[in-house]
Amino acid sequence: MNAGRPARLAVGVVSAGRVGVVLGAALAAADHHVVATSGVSRASVQRAEALLPGVPLLPPDEVVTSSDLVVLAVPDDVLPGLVRGLAAAGCFRPGQIVTHTAGASGVRVLAPAVEQGVLAVALHPAMTFTGRPEDVQRLASCCVAVTAAEGDEAASSVGEALVVEMNAEPVRVPEAVRPLYHAALAHGANHLMTLVRDCVDLLENAGVRPAERLVAPLLSAALDNALRHGDRALTGPVARGDTGTLRTHLDEITAADPDLAESYRALASRTAGRAAAAGLLDDSALDDVRKTLEEHR
Repeated sequence: MNAGRPARLAVGVVSAGRVGVVLGAALAAADHHVVATSGVSRASVQRAEALLPGVPLLPPDEVVTSSDLVVLAVPDDVLPGLVRGLAAAGCFRPGQIVTHTAGASGVRVLAPAVEQGVLAVALHPAMTFTGRPEDVQRLASCCVAVTAAEGDEAASSVGEALVVEMNAEPVRVPEAVRPLYHAALAHGANHLMTLVRDCVDLLENAGVRPAERLVAPLLSAALDNALRHGDRALTGPVARGDTGTLRTHLDEITAADPDLAESYRALASRTAGRAAAAGLLDDSALDDVRKTLEEHR
């Protein structure tokens, strides 16, 4: 194993979920050999057939024992028990590279495997996947969090080299901040999807169509502005202190969907605070916005 470029490895993927098959396909494209994966559901089998053609589906213990590089691509809550069970069964061996893709965990969860001599590194792509072939191209445009034990430069270097081979960009994330790191990504990506669908639903339920086509350029520009220019790019009635329009918005959304109005109020309050911190709202305007939000509650 060269720390700058991993040798060609026999790769085992547990399991053939949305992330596992994509990483397996990316590693195969980098000339590693995916020797086995696991999966029993119909969706897992279909994903494996599409992205890992010809790769046998085996039980997790057999996948691990046949691999030089083990990718544990299972849900966060499943990972600790899986690692303990594989370790108890003697599936790990000295010299193996064992990684997982659980966002909120670092390498402590791999301790039972480390005790058996493996090199442990956590790799988490900062990307949302569907398990389709186009996800391999998405991986090439994203960053991947790399976490190794403190001071374990060899594991960090191996993890970074694997990420580069998958055409992604490695970013070191310390063990201690992995839970907050993952919470931030979930807040941004998952809640953004909820926000977008709420927007589309309001329009469609009011008879405004095609809603997706209508909002796509607006939302794309808003995201680009937020990433490029930060809070100074805020626009709209809250950032302007236009309480009359804000009051109308609250009335209309409450009539259409009272639950959604609660979300609107919470986000409007956050927006007001950020606009004030950016110098877009003076103290008086900020007080007016917050008073309007409180009165409408």
